[in-house]
Amino acid sequence: MKLISWNVNGLRSVHRKNFREWFEKEKADVVCLQEIKISEDAIKEDETFYHPARYSSAWAYAEKAGYSGLALYSKKEPDDVRVGLGIPKFDKEGRWLEADFGPITVINSYFPNSQRDHARLPFKLEFCAAAEKRLQALRKKGREVIICGDFNIAHKEIDLKNPKTNTKNAGFLPEERAWLDQFLTKHEWVDSFRKFEKGPDHYTWWSYRPGVREKNVGWRLDYFLVNKEASDRLKAAAHCPDVMGSDHCPVRLTLKK
Repeated sequence: MKLISWNVNGLRSVHRKNFREWFEKEKADVVCLQEIKISEDAIKEDETFYHPARYSSAWAYAEKAGYSGLALYSKKEPDDVRVGLGIPKFDKEGRWLEADFGPITVINSYFPNSQRDHARLPFKLEFCAAAEKRLQALRKKGREVIICGDFNIAHKEIDLKNPKTNTKNAGFLPEERAWLDQFLTKHEWVDSFRKFEKGPDHYTWWSYRPGVREKNVGWRLDYFLVNKEASDRLKAAAHCPDVMGSDHCPVRLTLKK
C-alpha cells in the first residue's frame, strides 16, 4: 500500500504544472493534499479536480476563500469518511480529514502556522492537543492509525538547515517541538521517515526565494506518523524533493500488506 502526502499550496496552481502527470505516474493507493485553497463549488465544476484518474475523493474545505483545505484521493472507496475534529474553530479552517480502509485509519491534516509574531501559537497548541486526543481515541478503538500532512513543526535540529538562527521562529519554537517530542516519545508514535533515515539534509519545505531550494536550505515540516501498534506495517518512507510545483515536496510511505 503506497500513500503520499503533499502540501500543494493551491490545487489550481499545481494543476497548471505537473500534477496530473505526476499523479498518474505514482499510482498511489492514497494521496493526501493540504492547502488546496479552493471551494466546493469550484471543485464540482471540474472533474479533473474531483476524480483524477477515476480516484475516489474526500474533502475538507475552509470557510475562508483561498485558504487551507484538504483533499484525499484513493483508488478504493473508503469504508467511512469523517471531516473535522468536532471543534468549530478548527473545522471551519479545513484542517482534519479521516478515512477508514479496513483496519487502517488514514488522517490528512494541516496544522496551523504559529505566524511570525507567534500570535497563533496558543491556537496551534490547542489544535495539537485536540489532535492528540482524537488520535489516542482511535488507537484505543484498536485502529491502525496513520496521520500525515504538514505539521508546521521541525522536530529536531537535524530537521532544518539553520537551527541556531531559527529558535525563535514559527515552526521551530520550543513549545511546538516539545509537543511533538512528547507525542512521539510518551505516547509511542513513530516518525516513519526517521525509522528509515537517520541522516541530515532531508527537508520537505523551502522558501521561494531564489536559490534556496537549489542549495537545499530547507525544513522538514511534513510527516507520516503511525501508532506503535501499526509500525510493523512500515516498509519504506521517502521524500520526493525533485517533484516541483509547490514550496513543499511530496512525502511517500509504503506499507506491508
